[in-house]
Amino acid sequence: MDIGIIGIGLMGHAFVERFLSQGFKVRIFNRSPEKVRDLADKGALVCPSADELIERSDIIILMLSDADAINDILQLDTLDSSGLKSKAILQMATISPSQSRHIAESVSSCGGRYLEAPVLGSIPEARTGTLIIMAGGSSEVYETVLPVLNVLGSAPRYIGKTGAAAALKLAMNQLIASLTAGFSLSLGYALKNGVDTDLFMDTVRESALYAKTYDKKLDKYLSRDFGAANFSTRHLLKDIRLFIEDAKATGLNTDALHGIERITSKTVDSGMALLDYSSIYQVINPDQKP
Repeated sequence: MDIGIIGIGLMGHAFVERFLSQGFKVRIFNRSPEKVRDLADKGALVCPSADELIERSDIIILMLSDADAINDILQLDTLDSSGLKSKAILQMATISPSQSRHIAESVSSCGGRYLEAPVLGSIPEARTGTLIIMAGGSSEVYETVLPVLNVLGSAPRYIGKTGAAAALKLAMNQLIASLTAGFSLSLGYALKNGVDTDLFMDTVRESALYAKTYDKKLDKYLSRDFGAANFSTRHLLKDIRLFIEDAKATGLNTDALHGIERITSKTVDSGMALLDYSSIYQVINPDQKP
């Protein structure tokens, strides 16, 4: 199968490297072509337009930032029905269930096939093929693209109809936000009251409250070095807002998340939009000294 990937950000870049390492022919398109020159040197085929990539690929993976970018690139409102006919569109970024269903309907009306397959994990997992993949849509399309999904994750999960996997991904990203904010507040409070960091962490690790992300991000909190983002603060803010909007529509009370949304928004406005999402600690505990 000829693979095409549209959207070569940090994760898209890792996807391309993974497919190339497994012997796939990979076509790529990015709106900023200067960002893919190194991939061309590694064997990726750079297409001058998304239309050409779609025409010459069997399976098109979308790793774009949001639903608006997907609609702009695919031109779903104006695309001739022949453009996507018989093509499999594999949408792997984080969007809302309603957005995913709308895109699925548009792709289907053009004669194409659609599957949402957002992932949990970051660049290291993408490069080693150990991402957690959640798929939603037609089970027939899922079975067709499963060999491709298996390259990126060892055990893809079929969640259900279109929108189910998108909802599960947003649920997971809401946990990222809540766990990060909650831990940041507890850590900052303990440090300001003279609690030794090691004793604090030993207590957390021994309790039922422990999550691996606490240790994963601890050095960033203590050093306040939030660079080298695999998942940026601005993307976390986008996902928080998507979750709030969609959860409210289901009748859920999202009050607990609104404070985190304000903290994350302030972090972005403070110039940390492109830093790792753990940078919200700087807003929660702004004092440079414990």
